[in-house]
Amino acid sequence: MQGLITKTHKLLLNLPKTTPFHPALSNTRRGSSGGEIWENGLVSRVASSPWQKRKWQYNEDWYQRNKRRWWRSWSSSLTTDGVVYGLIAANAAVFFLWRIKDHNFMENHFTVSLGNFKSGRVHTLITSAFSHVDFFHLASNMVGLYFFGTSIGRTFGPETLLKLYFAGALAGSVFYLVHHSFLAKLLKERRIWDLNPSSVPALGASGAVNAIMLLNIFMFPRATLYINFLIPVPAIFLGMYLIGSDVLRIIEGDLQVSGSAHLGGATVALLAWLRFRQGRF
Repeated sequence: MQGLITKTHKLLLNLPKTTPFHPALSNTRRGSSGGEIWENGLVSRVASSPWQKRKWQYNEDWYQRNKRRWWRSWSSSLTTDGVVYGLIAANAAVFFLWRIKDHNFMENHFTVSLGNFKSGRVHTLITSAFSHVDFFHLASNMVGLYFFGTSIGRTFGPETLLKLYFAGALAGSVFYLVHHSFLAKLLKERRIWDLNPSSVPALGASGAVNAIMLLNIFMFPRATLYINFLIPVPAIFLGMYLIGSDVLRIIEGDLQVSGSAHLGGATVALLAWLRFRQGRF
């Protein structure tokens, strides 16, 4: 018995060292050569035989396949009304958050500015598009989101509506930062120290809503829209008026309403419309 134990002990000592167990690895499948391949994880461990050194490889195919599967499963459950009401609810939640949270915290995490961006708070490129302090600002954006978002969602689907909102939000923030970076450089060259554009924050869903609204206008230019719910005009005229007003705001140096953020949303709408015209949307 002692000799048997000694031989077994020696055999165990001569076994190759294996890599530690990873919780993401499961359901082993043995290959024809006796090796083992773990497939249900981000990493595959491959060994052509029990006596060869085992290698860890990143299973990118598994990750991409399951990511696409998850996205299709999630996006197929979306509805136009669900996306519209969900976006409105998120904006309303942040509006009330301004009333209960410290304003320094909100400015750091729910407004976009050169200062925030340089400090590494890049999430504000998106979170600022859900942020409103003034009720009228919130109401006007949400009314536009409801009517034009419903139209876009029913035309292209709720997934496209959601992508368009986030793309418009991101583009609006980027345009705003580029514009204010240019202003900061210009004022510095002219030795004007009264105003520092780097510290001027912006917030609001205007860039995102502009992307949705202007795509709807580009798609249906002959539709009748009402300015202030009273004056009927062709949709394309309203689109030209909105874009012209934003260009004028930039020329005049209006810092109260960000024409650059609006034009960021308009650019997203134009690119989406061009892709639709090319049959790629």
